[in-house]
Amino acid sequence: METTNKFTGKADTYSKYRPNYPTEYMNYLISSNQLTSNHIIADIGSGTGVFTQQLLDRNFKVFAVEPNRDMRTIAEKALNSYSSFISIQGTAENTGIQSSSIDLATVAQAFHWFDKDKFKLECQRILKPNSNVALVWNSRDSSSLLVNENAEVCKQLCSGFKGFSGGIDETPDIYKDFFKDGKYEYEVFRHDLEFNLEGFVGRNLSASYAPKPTDANYNPFIEAVTELFIKYSSDNMIVIPNITRSYIGNV
Repeated sequence: METTNKFTGKADTYSKYRPNYPTEYMNYLISSNQLTSNHIIADIGSGTGVFTQQLLDRNFKVFAVEPNRDMRTIAEKALNSYSSFISIQGTAENTGIQSSSIDLATVAQAFHWFDKDKFKLECQRILKPNSNVALVWNSRDSSSLLVNENAEVCKQLCSGFKGFSGGIDETPDIYKDFFKDGKYEYEVFRHDLEFNLEGFVGRNLSASYAPKPTDANYNPFIEAVTELFIKYSSDNMIVIPNITRSYIGNV
């Protein structure tokens, strides 16, 4: 399936159940890039606007670039009241943004879908001199028994599962190749996620690889995820051990 269409039909679920990013990370992002409300940010692969809204709430002007119509439409409906929100139908490799006009490019939960060489060239085109690219993920903590059992369920019942977050390689090489001279700043923030049963099932269904209602594995998947919830929940809530991973540097 073409990358652009991987979340078609999942936009509502994605919008409802995908987590935002911790305040500690947002404060770090702003301070490390010396941002003020006069600065302009391009949020690339902005999806349903989860991260975009957090930037808008900090009073930045944000160009939200998203190729998937379903996801972009939800973002536009949710964020239309922000005068500093500009929605763009574009890709990471061809944003449609004016050259040398952006103070920071952000990518939340999306870099693993991009053609990294072409995206790097596009960042070099749209960014002002010495401006950074910030890559960030909410990542499940792989040391958790819950997370590992959740992965086993996905391996068994999700045909497109290659690992959480697209199975992205977390070793430094991929980032050394992307950032200028192989130099970047890496930070990790604890961001455990708490869900009720509906939220836990919804979070699982929001993944690109998760079965859709028309798929044969849809009901077995929900049953297996529900069993996980029952096993690991307490007082009708479950905590997914999670970290927010941040990579910032010039390209």
